[in-house]
Amino acid sequence: MKRKILFSLMTVVLCAAFLCMSCVSAFAATAQSVFEVTGAVIEESDNQLCVTIKNTSSGALKLYQAGIGKQSNLFNSYTAIQCDESLGQGEELTFKFSVNPDAEVPEQLPFVIYYLEDDGVIVVGDTSPKVATVNFTVSSGTASPLDKIINFASETGVAYLLGNWKAIVMVLISFVLMYLAIVKKFEPLLLLPIAFGMLLTNLLGSGIFNEAIFANGHVHWDLIAAGDFGLIDILYLGVKLGVYPCLIFIGVGAMTDFGPLIANPKSLLLGAAAQVGIFATYIGARLLGFTAAQAGSIGIIGGADGPTAIFTTSILAPELLGPIAVAAYSYMALVPVIQPPIMKLLTTKKERTIRMDALRPVSKTEKIIFPICVTVLVWLIVPSAVPLVGCLMLGNLIKECGVTERLSKTVQNELMNIVTIFLGISVGATATADTFISWNTIKIIVMGVVAFAFATACGVLLAKFMNLFLKKKINPLIGSAGVSAVPMAARVSQKVGQESDPGNFLLMHAMGPNVAGVIGSAIAAGVLIACLG
Repeated sequence: MKRKILFSLMTVVLCAAFLCMSCVSAFAATAQSVFEVTGAVIEESDNQLCVTIKNTSSGALKLYQAGIGKQSNLFNSYTAIQCDESLGQGEELTFKFSVNPDAEVPEQLPFVIYYLEDDGVIVVGDTSPKVATVNFTVSSGTASPLDKIINFASETGVAYLLGNWKAIVMVLISFVLMYLAIVKKFEPLLLLPIAFGMLLTNLLGSGIFNEAIFANGHVHWDLIAAGDFGLIDILYLGVKLGVYPCLIFIGVGAMTDFGPLIANPKSLLLGAAAQVGIFATYIGARLLGFTAAQAGSIGIIGGADGPTAIFTTSILAPELLGPIAVAAYSYMALVPVIQPPIMKLLTTKKERTIRMDALRPVSKTEKIIFPICVTVLVWLIVPSAVPLVGCLMLGNLIKECGVTERLSKTVQNELMNIVTIFLGISVGATATADTFISWNTIKIIVMGVVAFAFATACGVLLAKFMNLFLKKKINPLIGSAGVSAVPMAARVSQKVGQESDPGNFLLMHAMGPNVAGVIGSAIAAGVLIACLG
């Protein structure tokens, strides 16, 4: 018993000591304003002094020039090195200087670094670079046991997190999203991978995702070729190149029945009306100071279609991909919470109890011709929407033609599940602390609610307007299903309708505007890309 108590006490003491060292090392790391020298060793084999610096600031820096500030007979040549290197937060870079093997090594040397903040662009003749000087001691390459322990402690996750409060906040946000996905079952298939991707990217020091590879909206293939990449960097290429959203649309098409839309073509108008929310939000985002491309990406949240939002944002405003993707999927999960109050506010109880006639049967021939015709028509009007709409219709044709059953099952299950995992983790990884925690993110969250509200209201109001001219009235509740959250929005229409009339069945009628909304949001995305891309 005494041994167990003694062992427990020793464990507690060791953990406390380790935590203290981590805190001390983290404080020491953050005490450096911009850079620290993590190592300076003379390699006797090739007579070179290797100086390694680390970016300890809160963001990316652009190096302009670096060198040894104090001339001495240690060096054989000029000691300043021109460079054009981006150094992300916590990243290191090594400089090598030729040394005179016969010279005496001084105790300390100042290392001078010229740099630009925020990964700025260096312009020839620019006199604005800032200067940082770090004094360092040349090491023989052998460290004391205490130095090794301190160096190890400084590289722990505790040290990284203590030096960056934003990363701690993002980790907590990822926990909240995981709770919503697992416990509340809010869009768990995508919200859970997104939340875990957010967790991985904010566990600093893992190197699993490197924003520098995708800086300024471009893929820096030279960094990938140099081997400077992590796992999620490779997975994210599927998002950046627009592969995952299109593959998901193939799966969505294979799981969608366009029969209700074909049987009641008027529902196409309701799906189109819901897209007004996209363009209304675009105007609002412009008034809040976003650029045209950013406003278009924010507006597409109103389409209630995650893959479409990701596809559009990856082209127009990749720097906002993280916040927009999280907002889009979060609000898709909250459709049962957001829509009912708006639907009840805009309709009377008498309108909510309107019963609609059963839909006519749709032939197999109609279901086969429909996806082909839609693809061609969309190409004639908005060619830039073809990647999304075409993939959607391909998936539906695979399902409806009846001769590709194996492909249909694969697309609906294996392909859909694999791509969903890759897409979710990749998108979540873009929600880094510096990108996500900003006023722009708060604005995007607010505009996302506005987009959903406008889309829902426009669908309901158009249905009420159509009833002024129709002999057979339609229930305005199905207009709210014009947002393309399939089939959740249609189920909400059914639920709200049955609250007023338990015997009223609106689900199949609401599926018409619902699938029309999928097509409509893809076309709206194509219009935005064509006009703003």
